[in-house]
Amino acid sequence: MARKRKGRDISGWLVVDKPAGITSTAVVNKVRWALDAKKAGHAGTLDPEATGVLAVALGEATKTVPYITDALKAYVFTVRLGQATNTDDAEGKVIAQSDTRPDDDAIKAALGQFVGDIMQVPPQFSAVKVDGERAYKKARDGEAMDLAARPLWVEELLLADRPDADHVVLEMTCGKGGYVRSIARDLGEVLGCYGHVVTLRRIWSGPFQATDGVSLDQIDAMAKTPQLDAHILPLEIGLADLPEVRCLAESVAKLRNGNPASVIASDVDYGEEVWASFDGQAIAVGTYRGGELHPTRVFVTQDG
Repeated sequence: MARKRKGRDISGWLVVDKPAGITSTAVVNKVRWALDAKKAGHAGTLDPEATGVLAVALGEATKTVPYITDALKAYVFTVRLGQATNTDDAEGKVIAQSDTRPDDDAIKAALGQFVGDIMQVPPQFSAVKVDGERAYKKARDGEAMDLAARPLWVEELLLADRPDADHVVLEMTCGKGGYVRSIARDLGEVLGCYGHVVTLRRIWSGPFQATDGVSLDQIDAMAKTPQLDAHILPLEIGLADLPEVRCLAESVAKLRNGNPASVIASDVDYGEEVWASFDGQAIAVGTYRGGELHPTRVFVTQDG
């Protein structure tokens, strides 16, 4: 018989401003410890050396993670021109160099090739699975892989700054599954000068902003106190991109038991995915069909 996980039944989101030098999983573990939370997960991995928004879902909010993962995200990153590395970032070893340094106009012109629906090959050092094993494990063993290109939606890619001839600062807004390191690598190839990422920061992810995030130092200082609890955001924020319908009082129990029930809706199409609320609290996510919600996920919180 499996042991029941200890901890508090708390639900919601804690936005962390992740520092460099720590994995996303380690941040989640720190948050779970600091809040004594029974269940926690994150919406969108950041590389260990990347900083910025890491949205940590707690309790029932973990059921809304897919909606944050699917949402647009924005990054600011610095590309070192003139060098390619085996990891496509500054952590790897230099494998090719060039004295070519394109001017700003050439860079701006090249960026257009990376906007819209593009196909992107993941870095060799990535979490993509190859024959059941993570690519980075094979890459560490010196194995070169022919990774398949993957689709990515890039909403915007702009030249934000040019600190010197060797570096450019870019801002990108994109959908899920994108590798900033691949953008840097491919841009360098298009420009004929090579390139890799030296700094990367996620400034927002869906409804979450880095400026609203708490640091690990703050989490340590407020651990196990009501002060840290005060930073927890409602789980409903994770449903911001879905239309909201409202429950009738008699529908709450039916929905929470996974059964279709009547809801009040406006401007919602038949067959559309929606979330249902009662007194502002999320009850379920599901498909709207002719005045009823057919639930696919239900939320059961301590106060509901």
